Amino acid sequence: MANPRGGGGGGARYHLPLRPRRLLRSPISRCAGLLAASAALLLVLSLRQVHRVGLPPRDHPPAQEPNEQLWGSDGYGSHACVTPTSRYMAPKGSERYMTVRSNGGLNQMRTGICDMVAVARLVNATLVIPQLDKRSFWQDTSTFKDIFNEPRFIKALEGDVSIVNDLPQSLQSVPRARKHFTSWSGASYYEEVKQLWKDHKVVHIPKSDSRLANNGLPIDIQRLRCRCLYQALRFSDPIENLGKKLLERLRSRGKFIALHLRYEKDMLAFTGCTYGLSESEADELRIMREKTSHWKLKDINSTEQRSGAGEIYGGDKYISKLRSYFPNLVSKEVLATKEELGKFNDHASQVAALDYIVSVESDVFIPSHSGNMARAVEGHRRFLGHRKTVTPDRRGLVELFDLLQKGELMEGPKFSSLVTEMHKNRQGAPRKRYGSLPGSKGRARLRTEESFYENPFPECICLNGKH
Repeated sequence: MANPRGGGGGGARYHLPLRPRRLLRSPISRCAGLLAASAALLLVLSLRQVHRVGLPPRDHPPAQEPNEQLWGSDGYGSHACVTPTSRYMAPKGSERYMTVRSNGGLNQMRTGICDMVAVARLVNATLVIPQLDKRSFWQDTSTFKDIFNEPRFIKALEGDVSIVNDLPQSLQSVPRARKHFTSWSGASYYEEVKQLWKDHKVVHIPKSDSRLANNGLPIDIQRLRCRCLYQALRFSDPIENLGKKLLERLRSRGKFIALHLRYEKDMLAFTGCTYGLSESEADELRIMREKTSHWKLKDINSTEQRSGAGEIYGGDKYISKLRSYFPNLVSKEVLATKEELGKFNDHASQVAALDYIVSVESDVFIPSHSGNMARAVEGHRRFLGHRKTVTPDRRGLVELFDLLQKGELMEGPKFSSLVTEMHKNRQGAPRKRYGSLPGSKGRARLRTEESFYENPFPECICLNGKH
C-alpha cells in the first residue's frame, strides 16, 4: 500500500545482539503494519541464537559474533558503477529555468529532487534549488539547506546540470508556466515538454515525486539519478555529524540491526491497522483518516487488511514488550543527549535523516512497512554492495502467527525453520528490478513496477568487475 506521507524516518529502532528469551506475544504482533516488529524478533530467533546479552563496557573491545548466518552478507562482487558513457556531454548553456516544489516526506522529496535533476538534463534547463514540502503531515519548516548540503549538491552535479540557488533578478517577476509532469514518463515525453519553454522562460513544477519511468530510460539518465541520490544529495553538516556520532556509539558495542517499525499514528490510520488498540484509539485513527482529504480509502476492514498483508503510537505501552524481550533495543533518543537532539526539535525531516544514516550503515536492516523510507534505504544498501536487508514476508508471517494462536503450531525448532526458510531469499541479494505485475494494463501497469530507487540494478550496479 502507498505511503501516506512519503516515508519519514519515525519509528526507527536499533538493537545490538542478544539472546531472545521467547517469542513476543502482544498487540505488536497482531497487525500487518506491525508484523516486522515481530518478524524481526522471529528472524533473529530463527537465524539461531546470538551469544551475548547486555552491552559491554565502552572500554572493552566488541565481542566476536559467531553467527555469520545473521551478520554475514554476500554482495557477490557487486559494486556501484555510475560513470557516464563516452557519449555523455557536459550541459549546454540554457536560458530555460525550472522551479520545483518537492512534495512528501524526506525520502519522497529526496527521490523527487533527483528525478527533477534528471528531467532538467533531459530538457536542457537550469534547475533552481527546490522548495521543500511544508504542508505534509510532518509540518516541517526546514529549507533545502537545513536538510541537505547545498554547495556540495550544486558542485557535484555541475558536469550534469546547471543548478542555481535562485532565479536571476530579471526573471523573479516574469509569468511562469505551471506544469504537472505526467507520472512515470520516459525520455520521449520530455522531448515534447521542451515546447513549454518556447513561450515561458520559467516553468514551475508543483510536484516532484515519480515524474520519471522506472525502466526504459537512457543509461546515462539512470546513472545520473544514482549519482544525484547517492553522491550529490548529502545531508547538511549538523545532520551528518550527529549521524556519525550515533554510529560510533552503536559500533563501540558491536554489530547492530536497524529495525524500522513504522508504527506511527498516520501509518496506522492510513492502513486501518487497529489490532491491539483500544476502542478510543481506533476511533481516533478512523477520524484522522476521514479528515485527510487526499487519502482516498476511508472505510477499511482491519481484519481483511491484516490478512492481505516519529514516535510509536500509544507511546511506551506498545514498545515496552519489545524492549522487555530485547533489552538492547535503543533509539536515537537513548544514544544522543537532549542537547544534541535539541537543534532538530520540530523538524521531523531532519530527524528522519538521522534514522536514514544509521539504517543505511547498519549491519542488518529490517523494515516493517514498504514505504518510501524502507525502499530508499534498501536501494542505497544495494548500491553500496548489497548489504543485508531482510524484508519480512508479512503475509506468510500472518499465517504462522495465526497457527500459533490457534495452537496448531508450537514455538520451537519447527517454527524457527519455517521462518528461516521463508526468508532465505529475502535478504537483499543481487537481482534485477521487478517489472509490472502480471495482468496490469495501460499506464496503470507502471504503478506496479518496482521503484528504480528501491533497486537500481542493473543500471547503477555492476557484477564481477563489469561496467
